[in-house]
Amino acid sequence: MSGIGERYQQETKYSPDVLHGRKRQRHRRAEPFKEYEEPLAVIPLPEPDFSGGADLWQAMKHRRSRRAYSQETALPADVLATLLWATQGISAGKGEFLFRTSPSAGALYPVETYLSVRAVETLQPGLYHFRPQHFDLEFLKKGDRSRELTAAALAQNMVQQAHVTFIWSAIVARSTWKYEDRAYRYIYLDAGHIAQNLYLAGEALGLGVCAIGALFDDEINRLLDLDGTEETIIYMAAVGLRER
Repeated sequence: MSGIGERYQQETKYSPDVLHGRKRQRHRRAEPFKEYEEPLAVIPLPEPDFSGGADLWQAMKHRRSRRAYSQETALPADVLATLLWATQGISAGKGEFLFRTSPSAGALYPVETYLSVRAVETLQPGLYHFRPQHFDLEFLKKGDRSRELTAAALAQNMVQQAHVTFIWSAIVARSTWKYEDRAYRYIYLDAGHIAQNLYLAGEALGLGVCAIGALFDDEINRLLDLDGTEETIIYMAAVGLRER
């Protein structure tokens, strides 16, 4: 008997017969952007700083998963802003579409970005939600959550040492209304594009980045107050200043 992964792969394959012969189901279409009604605060981000840094080819050559971070100082706020722009910043607009720095199937952008901030200049420790359409942060919960997040990341200590941890969720209905079950394939591909942009931007800026797929989904969903169905955690990445 095949496992669920193999069954999913088989049952979501495209073929000419499937595409031309199927009857499209009606799925709810989710709003393109998420906003909280009553965040603790809304914090504008500084302009991204594109000056300096390694060029693309050097960043690709030297990119590694880096798990050791300096504890000497906080991450500058403009560096965090540059990373956020690199991962999901608005790069152009056409009609109702706002294109971003990372590609997305159908330009639907189902992936949301949250931050667990431990040591970033001008930001209180806590949990934040990134709004790319406004280029700002919604402050959701006060307090350093790095210990909780480390436990939820299977005790990977780099999370506790990271200056900030990127947490990516998916609002599934943004993609399923168009792509049905195959949408899940695209969601994970989208997350991979975003994480690679973070890696390359971090490398260019001399930071350490390490993506994390080993995590307890339900624990992180609870931490962010996500239902785990309509919106659910899919990926994370620890980010910090490199040790000298």
